[in-house]
Amino acid sequence: MAFARPRAQLLLRRLPGPLRARRGVCARAMAPPRRFALELPDCTLAHFALGADSPGDSDIPDARPDPRLAVLLGPPGRSYSLCVALGPDAGCRARVRGARLHQRLLHQLRRGPFQRCQLRRLLCYCPGGQAGGAQHGFLLRDPSDDPDTRGALLDLLGTCQEAPRPLLGEFEADPHGQLWQRLWAVQDGRRLQVGCARVLPAPEPPLHPVVPDLLSSVVFPNREAARVVLEECTPFIPEAWEVLDLVDRCPKQVQRGKFPVIAIEGLDATGKTTVTQSVSGLLSAVLLKSPPSCIGQWRKIFDDEPTIIRRAFYSLGNYIVASEIAKESTKSPVIIDRYWHSTATYAIATELSGSVQHLPPACHPVYQWPEDLLRPDLVLLLTVGPEERARRLRGRGVEKTREEAELEANSVFRQKVEVSYRRMENPGCHLIDASTSREDVLREVLSLIQNNCKM
Repeated sequence: MAFARPRAQLLLRRLPGPLRARRGVCARAMAPPRRFALELPDCTLAHFALGADSPGDSDIPDARPDPRLAVLLGPPGRSYSLCVALGPDAGCRARVRGARLHQRLLHQLRRGPFQRCQLRRLLCYCPGGQAGGAQHGFLLRDPSDDPDTRGALLDLLGTCQEAPRPLLGEFEADPHGQLWQRLWAVQDGRRLQVGCARVLPAPEPPLHPVVPDLLSSVVFPNREAARVVLEECTPFIPEAWEVLDLVDRCPKQVQRGKFPVIAIEGLDATGKTTVTQSVSGLLSAVLLKSPPSCIGQWRKIFDDEPTIIRRAFYSLGNYIVASEIAKESTKSPVIIDRYWHSTATYAIATELSGSVQHLPPACHPVYQWPEDLLRPDLVLLLTVGPEERARRLRGRGVEKTREEAELEANSVFRQKVEVSYRRMENPGCHLIDASTSREDVLREVLSLIQNNCKM
């Protein structure tokens, strides 16, 4: 195939009006100029851009992209990109629908003819670090370059009729080794190419491209931000109404009583259950959990939803717990088994591709406690080494959530959770080595409580 601009212009002139309009929508959703971050097998990120139809039209230097990309985008084999197109000004409804479409695509790309392919996380974003410009997607690598893969992807594209609709790109190299991407559309059952662009090098931005969106998508800075997300879910998750009703019964501003409030955090199998039960007994304290039991019956429903919905559910659970804390702390000390820090750390680790180095830097606003959420007097973080934690998990027969399974299988994800915990501020976490004996752990916990709280 020739990739010169006249050929591309001729192709576009032949498109019917609706497809030319569709191409305009694609261009607006993916512009201003498109950048991509591809997660590589070693959890590093390779950044590239899509340039204009001819070398003279691009403001990016004419150079070969990261050589690691040639292995994943060029021959032998063939690679495809699939991104959910959201404009920079997309509202909450569009973001919720886009997240659900992204999850549905993920499930379908793990089945049938796609099982022979390699699937990687791909992020499309606008340079400059503005919020609202990141679009989640996938890179599908077919080592055998089977034509049936393209056909199956176009069939999948044709099933997505509601906005936002995904965009399908196909990568190939020209005789000079330059990588190109073709953009495909399906209209009235017809499959047509609606764009063609060069793959060009792009610098790595100072922050991971998703970071500007964290406070509006998964780490909610206040109760209303999480509530709006769950409101958008009520048409397809009836239980969201029940959660919202419980939240609305809680006062928007609550104050803790005269007794101390201690939150105990940690990964699964670090001993939280043992410690929280023992400490609450020794201090004659009330033991609370987040999410609270009043919404725990719907946890499985929300755990199966995309991150933005799942985290809105857990965030609102914290506000329900805060109302309980305010009431109980007037009568006795309160121990909480997980609270906001847990909600935030898992959200950050899930949403950001790449490794620990791509986390927001220390002191970033994403690590700050929400202003309208009741603060504990003390947060204790129980830690154990990965080998000891794995040994303890093997002895447990409880069902795992998706994120708990990810913790067990993915050491990079676990590291991102652990580092995020350590970067939390206002209040920060006091670390406790929970790999020692039960007596030693309890002794250290009680000592920290006595030194930091008025009993």
